Amino acid sequence: MTTILVVEDEETLLDTLAYNLEQEGYKVLRARDGEKALKHIRKKRPDLVVLDIMLPKLDGLAVCRMVRKDPDVAHIPIIMLTARGTQGDKMVGLDSGADDYITKPFNLGELLARVRAVLRRAPGQVIARQSLEVGDISVDLVARRAYRGEDELQLSYKEFDLLAELMRNRGAVLSRDLILSRVWGYDYYVDSRTVDVHIRWLRQKIEDDPSNPQRIITVRGVGYRFEV
Repeated sequence: MTTILVVEDEETLLDTLAYNLEQEGYKVLRARDGEKALKHIRKKRPDLVVLDIMLPKLDGLAVCRMVRKDPDVAHIPIIMLTARGTQGDKMVGLDSGADDYITKPFNLGELLARVRAVLRRAPGQVIARQSLEVGDISVDLVARRAYRGEDELQLSYKEFDLLAELMRNRGAVLSRDLILSRVWGYDYYVDSRTVDVHIRWLRQKIEDDPSNPQRIITVRGVGYRFEV
């Protein structure tokens, strides 16, 4: 199983990232400071590190430089996370040896896509989960394409992420707040009605009769369930 180390000092974001990566089929290790991150990297040799720059004890740039100087772990790919967004900060991160760089607040779907892309470039790595299928609905997580039978669905970025999240948790009820957290991300301040709107749009594309849905079921007072 592909192992990913997530290094982030903000607990809510750490939990969100770990959960979503685990839903993709990865094994996740956690660290909340740079020193612990280095210990995990040297002892457990993860297949990928998602590394925040602003960390206690030892910042992410220092961790990255030390990893790249250690021949035993220098090959491990690193994706940098930071709240900074200037071109200069990006260059510093990449010059320190990072393989990719993403700025907060970020879209979880984009982060997962970058994780898959970096792992594809790493020698000998196998992507944990590449597709989902429930009934006649299928999604290709790598290519970000969705199908109903043999017909490709024309979905927006968020519609695709929403459909994938519902399919991952088929049969389970997901609250609107939980969907917002997992699909829109921890730092996106949008109203829960946004979920209802996107559900309505998605039903128009995957249901035979959107007014009488058989796939995306409303659980009144709670949220939605993708029916197996």
